[in-house]
Parts: sequence; structure tokens; C-alpha cells
Amino acid sequence: MDAIRQGVQERGCATRCSNVPLRAARGPATQRRGLASVLSGLALAFGVGVAGALRLHAERVVIRAGHFPNVTHAQGVIGHAFSRRGKGWFEQRLGTNVEVQWFVYNAGPTAMEGIFARSLDVAYVGPNPAVNAHLKSDGEEIRVVAGACSGGAALIVQPDGRIQRDADFRSRKMGTPQLGNTQDVAARVWLKSVGLRVTLTGGDARVIPTANPDQLALFQKGDLDAVWTIEPWVSRLVLEAGGKVYLQESSLWPDTGGRYVTTHLVSRAAFLQQQPALLKRWIVAHVELTQWINAHPAEAKRLFNEELRAESRQALAEPVLERAWSQIELTHDPIRPSLLKSAEDAHRIGFLKAPPDLARLYDLRLLNEVLREKGWVEIR
Repeated sequence: MDAIRQGVQERGCATRCSNVPLRAARGPATQRRGLASVLSGLALAFGVGVAGALRLHAERVVIRAGHFPNVTHAQGVIGHAFSRRGKGWFEQRLGTNVEVQWFVYNAGPTAMEGIFARSLDVAYVGPNPAVNAHLKSDGEEIRVVAGACSGGAALIVQPDGRIQRDADFRSRKMGTPQLGNTQDVAARVWLKSVGLRVTLTGGDARVIPTANPDQLALFQKGDLDAVWTIEPWVSRLVLEAGGKVYLQESSLWPDTGGRYVTTHLVSRAAFLQQQPALLKRWIVAHVELTQWINAHPAEAKRLFNEELRAESRQALAEPVLERAWSQIELTHDPIRPSLLKSAEDAHRIGFLKAPPDLARLYDLRLLNEVLREKGWVEIR
């Protein structure tokens, strides 16, 4: 780890060393003399010894990045796809001495444990796992450094007409992906807003945290009356189970123009503090990849589905992918007001014991440097 940190701190020399063109030599001895000559010149230029120049030339820097195999983590999945094909999107922008190691996780808390264990440097993750991890560390860990995805959540009801108005949710069973996750909180807050009492175990309507694959099966059997979930499961419920969209979550966010955070790019706090130049390069790559995906949706969706198959052994059906993709917005904007309100809602319904102190959660300085250099609007 110390070697990695040192490599990044000395990144300027290391990058230049690795990019020095070495002419092809006729034999090993000539090649060694050529390398020694180049490195001696570098030693004079940078004020280091030949041994130090050799070390910097050879040293590799590793960034460990995590993502979920899901459409709302498209930048992570597609970035992983480019790396798998030897055409690394991030690698090309990070420098030839930087290696990206991708890690796929299946739950946000797992990624946050990877941050705590220092086995991940950056991760694409939903808002609630980031908030919970930040509060668990008393604000010492987890920094949101950019946005990644907005939208994609909806409330789906059975197609048989059993639910036609808000009052019909009384005595009904509603599935959500996980207790206390973003959609679970949104569902409970909404049910209370329409006058229904909701508790962890019952109330006027029952909210039943259920894994997404199980939600689909139970909904198809009619055992769940409604489901509040996220893409691509919204589209699967509609296309495979005949579900009807009762409410798009975007309708609950008038103050942000219907936008709300679904996925963030977060960093380990020490990585941000100790290696800001390297993290800034990652953010540049992330912003440019987001722009490329939005400009090339057909190719992006193809890469996404191929990578999804490689990671989970199952790609999305074409109609599901098309519908799900149309319901999300890939963006570098973290849409901070939506997370702050969601955290306040979690406190109001009892999931957070104390009012959440999120003053240190966001650090958008590097993102705004990138946007400013591109002549784009900064995030406030």
C-alpha cells in the first residue's frame, strides 16, 4: 500500500518515465545501454538517481473500483467492459502506469465494507448505503465525488384493478427491494403521505422487503399487490408480469425538476486526500464516459449487456433493456438536494435515530475543477 501511495505521489515522474519512447535495439546489451541513457537523462532532469528512475519507471499504481451489475450503474459496467476488452476507457485517461482492478458486488453495504477495509478506492453505489456508511463512521469515511444516475424507480400495481386509487392500498402488501434501502424509505414515506399508517411489521398497509427476483415471482403469483422498485426490475414487472405503473417516483420530486439520485460515484476518504490528482483523472474519465454513453446509446447498450452476461451469466432481454434505459438519466450531477431529503425522510420514519449530519459527505471540488476546465456549469 505504501508503494502504491508513493507511486501516485510521484505520479508526474512515473508517468513521464513510462511514456518515454525507447527505440528498438539490435540486442539486449544495446537495449540496456539505451534504457540506462534515457534514465540517466531523466535522473538529471528530475533530480533523482538512476536507481530511483528505474524504480519509478517500473512501478505500477492500482485503483480498485467497485460496481453493481445493474443498468443504474452503467458507467461502472461499461467501464469494466472496456477494460475486459483491453481498450480501457479509464486506463487511457489515468496513465500507462495505472492499473484498474474491477470488483463486482451484489449489495451496496458490501461495497461500503470494501471501502472500510481499504480494498476499494472508488465505487458506484446507491445513496442509502453511502449515507449509512458515512454516518456509521461518524463522517470520517465515504465521500461523494460525482453523480452517476438519476431516476428509474416506480410503484407498480397488479393489472387486475384491485388498486385504482390511493385508498386502495389499505390492507395491501407492497414489496420493496430491502429494508431501509432508497425505495423502501420512499415507499413508506409516500404511504404515510396518503394517510396510511405504516410500521416495520404492519399498519394499514404492509411493506414487505423482498429481493428483486423474489418480488417478480411473488407478483406474478399475485401474492404481492404492489412493488416499489428500481430498473430494470420495474420494466420486468411491466413486461413480464403485466404490471401497471401507478406512480413514477419522479412525480414526487417537483423541487428538483423530477430528478433524484439513484447512483453516486464515491471515494474512500483517504484516497481523496492522498491521491487527488489520480482521483481527478478518474472523474475526468467518468464525466467523459457519461457523455459518450449518452451520445452513443446503441453501442453503450450493446457493451452493457455483453458485460452483464460476463458478470452475471445472464443479459437483459432486449425489450427490458430498451425500456429500462429510457427510464434513467446518466449524469455527473449528484443531485444533492434529493439525497438530503431522503436522509431526512429516513430519520422521520425512524430508520435513522438522530438527524443525519451529512456536512462532510459531499466533496465536489475535483468534479467542479473538471467541469470548469471543460467550460461546463459547475455543481453547487
